[in-house]
Amino acid sequence: MSRARRVLAILVGLFCSPPLVHALQAPASKSAEPVAPGTEAVVETAKGSFTIRLLPEVAPGHTQHFVKTAKAGGYDGTTFHRIVAGGIIQGGDPLSKDPAKAAQYGTGGLGLLKAEFSDRPFARGSKDSGGSQFFICIRDQPSLLGQYTIFGEVASGMEVVEQISLTPVDGDKAKERVEMKVTIRPPAPVAP
Repeated sequence: MSRARRVLAILVGLFCSPPLVHALQAPASKSAEPVAPGTEAVVETAKGSFTIRLLPEVAPGHTQHFVKTAKAGGYDGTTFHRIVAGGIIQGGDPLSKDPAKAAQYGTGGLGLLKAEFSDRPFARGSKDSGGSQFFICIRDQPSLLGQYTIFGEVASGMEVVEQISLTPVDGDKAKERVEMKVTIRPPAPVAP
């Protein structure tokens, strides 16, 4: 699989619609540490694990927010609450930790970051975010270019992402909980 085919878009948002773009324009947090190139996030689920290679050179604010949230345990116990068959999986809403708040899934953790647009295509495996929620593209999504920030790519485990995309849905809401745990892995040391 080529690098372009694995791009991962993490999106903090409800739906892929223009009104959401405005919600993603809030100022980014200045307190997070810079993320080193090569940093990865390992996402563990009951369906398996996948690894996201973060792209701080493309979206430094988004990678900082993602790493800070993950290290604080902010993604642990959240679910992939929205699934568009063959299109995207979306998760990371802090409200999804509580099954009693299912009607509110998709509304938490939004509007935390200013968009960091790039000319990278929203290709299969793309990851985008404007807050705590994120989505991963199952197939290329050219219509998303200029609407969301790409800050990572699936480095391994795309077959797990595809398995998650097969979760039964009601409309686009997952009918079963696919919880995640996210661990940050620093870049591998460079050999001399």
